[in-house]
Amino acid sequence: MAGDFLATPVRRSVHRGDDDLVSAGLGLAGLAGAPVAFADPGRPTPAELRRRAVQTGWKGIVDLGPLGGFGRFYGGAPRVPGQEFSAFARVPGARHPHRLLCQVPDDFDGKVRCLVVAPSSGSRGVYGSIALGAWGLARGCAMVYTDKGAGSGYFDCAEGTGVALDGTRAEAGSAMLEFEPGSAPLEAGIAVKHAHSGDHPEADWGRHVLQAVRFGLAMLDEAFPAQAPFTPGNTRVIAMGISNGGAAVLQAAGADRDGWLDAVVALEPNVHVAGHGRALYDYATEAALWMPAALTAEAFAGVPFARTGTIAAPSWVGRGAGLHARDLLPSIDQAAQAEAALDHLRASGWQDDVLATAATSVAFDLWRAVAVTYASAYLRASVGAMPCGFTFRAVEVPGVAAAAVRAAWWADGTGIPPDTGIGLSGGLEASADPTLPGVLALRALWEGTSADAASLHEAVDALAAGLPRADLPIWVVHGAEDGLIPAAFTSDPYVEWLRNAGRTPRYWRVPHAQHFDAFLQLPGFGDRYVPLLPYGYTVMEHVHAHVVRGVPLPDSACPQPRPRGAAALDPGKLGLPD
Repeated sequence: MAGDFLATPVRRSVHRGDDDLVSAGLGLAGLAGAPVAFADPGRPTPAELRRRAVQTGWKGIVDLGPLGGFGRFYGGAPRVPGQEFSAFARVPGARHPHRLLCQVPDDFDGKVRCLVVAPSSGSRGVYGSIALGAWGLARGCAMVYTDKGAGSGYFDCAEGTGVALDGTRAEAGSAMLEFEPGSAPLEAGIAVKHAHSGDHPEADWGRHVLQAVRFGLAMLDEAFPAQAPFTPGNTRVIAMGISNGGAAVLQAAGADRDGWLDAVVALEPNVHVAGHGRALYDYATEAALWMPAALTAEAFAGVPFARTGTIAAPSWVGRGAGLHARDLLPSIDQAAQAEAALDHLRASGWQDDVLATAATSVAFDLWRAVAVTYASAYLRASVGAMPCGFTFRAVEVPGVAAAAVRAAWWADGTGIPPDTGIGLSGGLEASADPTLPGVLALRALWEGTSADAASLHEAVDALAAGLPRADLPIWVVHGAEDGLIPAAFTSDPYVEWLRNAGRTPRYWRVPHAQHFDAFLQLPGFGDRYVPLLPYGYTVMEHVHAHVVRGVPLPDSACPQPRPRGAAALDPGKLGLPD
């Protein structure tokens, strides 16, 4: 039963006709279109918020553009009617709740009895892996999702409002909220669960996944009482995830002492193994510090986003000068500084093709945002007391009322600000490179010897994935040119570690694939790279056939795709097996 960890009663909703489980009735065209409109922008209904959250979840991880091929020769958004069951829950020892969501299709295959658990990617809300859910629901599986202690239930300290279970904003004390920081000062800004809960959710991602399995089984009991009980012994359980969701399912694989999981699929996982590879905080802060200077090197002259970004490109030239002023680069010549910064990154394991895709993360200031959020989480910092002087602040959106911006946060947010109406403040100076002081302070938490640095390293040590049982099928898929979570720092050492321990994981390191399929719609970017999801879906088909029908897993060589160029993606270029 699920009752021992639930923090609220289960909310049940029915989704049929023009409001299905997969796309909330939007279909592929609607998912790719303009954001779902609210009849009253300041007070959207739960149904409107759900529809927009589903749309945001799709747009966050799928290339829905006209040249990408999604829905034509891979993937799709079939209309699947069914029910949703949602609740707030807690893992043991956590002070704050998280979201669980189970989708049960009307055509659930009661003979197969398959449950797929898909934790959210990144720090997204509970619909963050809905594109994986579409795959499972179309095959008669029930889906269960967890936001794994992150999510976009932002709390506005000045207004004293957060997000209720139905997605609407509510005042503290009027209902249980997705995140409520307690006695936060009014001037503390915006509280974000991943950064400010104090629960170190990343260390519990494996427990979140296994708890979601329990919730999913209990909701199947609710949906089909005549077939109950649903248990790990009579129900096939597959765990699959992307990015941080991939790390979560691998953590669950190592923590699954009772053998609940029948197979695990991890796409581009942010996985950490003690003594192997590199931790995200290490390479993210290194990238935040050194990449702006390195990308001004001549080698990146034609690389998309290597010379433009949300932080003005001239500051990237200023980064070389700033590093020289701090005796981190030897030359006063800008070109020499760029080459020296590039050599520094190469020496620490970065490859040029990976740096080329990492340019997007520099352009969108993603490295700094990630580092700020994770530093706060690892140091268990409360809102208003973030490390290195950073804060998340409400900012005005021109032409949009503040109430309308806040009302859409739960549906639109990524879980890592900046987001619409939320800015990242602090760590700045008035100079040619305004972000350098804050980035140096974030990097010092990794390289330094302060008490905070020691606490941060202790928190990172708690993230290490455990060794899964010997007979658990594990299949890892990673883009060879992933510039956000480089395979050389994560999947490569994880798979090698498993093999050295006598495990037999399957591993596809896909050429020309990078981290963000959604970025393939950007001008000049999709010409160079292939989407990763087709390979993930192919692997899921193999794993499903193995778990459900006993078909042996193939020992297929990794596909060898080719980029599409300026034309629409040709399925032959994906190199998928027949």
